Amino acid sequence: MTLTLVTEGEARVVVTRRFAAPPDLVFRAHVDPALIQRWLLGPEGWTMPVCLSDPRPGGAIRFEWADGSGNGFHLTGEYLEIEPGRRILHVERMFLPDPTPDNRVETLFLPEGTGTLLKLTMTLPDAGTRAAMLATGMEHGMEASYARLDGMLRAAGRP
Repeated sequence: MTLTLVTEGEARVVVTRRFAAPPDLVFRAHVDPALIQRWLLGPEGWTMPVCLSDPRPGGAIRFEWADGSGNGFHLTGEYLEIEPGRRILHVERMFLPDPTPDNRVETLFLPEGTGTLLKLTMTLPDAGTRAAMLATGMEHGMEASYARLDGMLRAAGRP
C-alpha cells in the first residue's frame, strides 16, 4: 500500500494511504503518544524522544525528533476538532529551527471494507510555503512513517 501525494490549488497538499486495519485503530495510532512515538519517525535512524498529544479541542501537540547525531527539530500545535475514529483537525508549525507558518491539517479515517482509507489534507498559507515544505523531502518521511505504522498494525492485528 503506497502513499499518494497530490497538490490542490495553490496551497493544499492531499495525502492518501490505505491500511489493513479498521478506522478506530488507525485513528488511535494518530492520537496516542505511546503509539505515535513508535511510528511517526520519518526515515530510519530518527527517534521521537518527546511526544505530547492531548486529543481534545484546544489540546496541545508537541513532537520532538532526533537523529542520534545531535540533529533534530520539533513541531507544536493544537487540536481544533476531534471525532473519535473518524476525523482530526489540528494546526501545526515546525521549528527547523525557525518556526514555519501554521499548517492546518485535516485527517479523515474512512472505512474501506475491513480497512481504512486515510486522507490527510494540509492547507498552507500560500504556494511558496507549500513549495518549501515539499522541498524538505516530506513525502519520503511520510512514506517511511506510514509503512512503519502499517507494519505495526499488521504485526499486532491492532496497535
